[in-house]
Amino acid sequence: MSQLVESKLDPKDAVLSEICDAGDPWMAEVKKGQIFRILDLEGNQAVDTLFYSASDPEERYSAVDTITRQAQLYLTTGSVLYSSEGNPMLTIVADTCGRHDTLGGACSCESNTVRYSLEKYAMHSCRDTFMHGLNHCACATNRNMSKRDITANINFFMNVPVTAEGGLSFADGISGAGKYVEMRAEMDVVVLISNCPQLNNPCNAYNPTPVQLFVWNA
Repeated sequence: MSQLVESKLDPKDAVLSEICDAGDPWMAEVKKGQIFRILDLEGNQAVDTLFYSASDPEERYSAVDTITRQAQLYLTTGSVLYSSEGNPMLTIVADTCGRHDTLGGACSCESNTVRYSLEKYAMHSCRDTFMHGLNHCACATNRNMSKRDITANINFFMNVPVTAEGGLSFADGISGAGKYVEMRAEMDVVVLISNCPQLNNPCNAYNPTPVQLFVWNA
């Protein structure tokens, strides 16, 4: 069930404010107690996101633990993101979109080919972007992170309904310009984002757009 809650935090007070262009990676460390916001600037942009423990990247966001512990497929205000060790990583404390996907995964060259056509293989994908981030961002290179650290991700703002038969469908986004999701870090975490470049399904209205990232101190 959606839990729409607005934040009381002022962007002018943020200690970090950065733009991530469509198709680009973004990676940073968020300290325990800090608040992290993803802002959908133009609406319907899908933001593929992975979280890791800053002290040990082997401990990372677990879709299985997060879904099972809360008996919910979708994330919204109050949802806790659990790690592969069963520890709380982040808690969603504000959300003006209302639902975020845990199942759709990250697009890849291979999935674009299977879902759409052979001609789509060369198109840029979220898995490419994750790899770019892991290869070039200091947060990853300092921790010896690599391809094996790309696991099941969250798709913030993405609309992936589950059919009656248990299948997945990619539908028009339910976000809009200026909507955001905000999380409190329950441990020091590393955030890895692929700002989705997908042009083949309506997850971002066939028009990938930038997002803005904010961090506030506790």
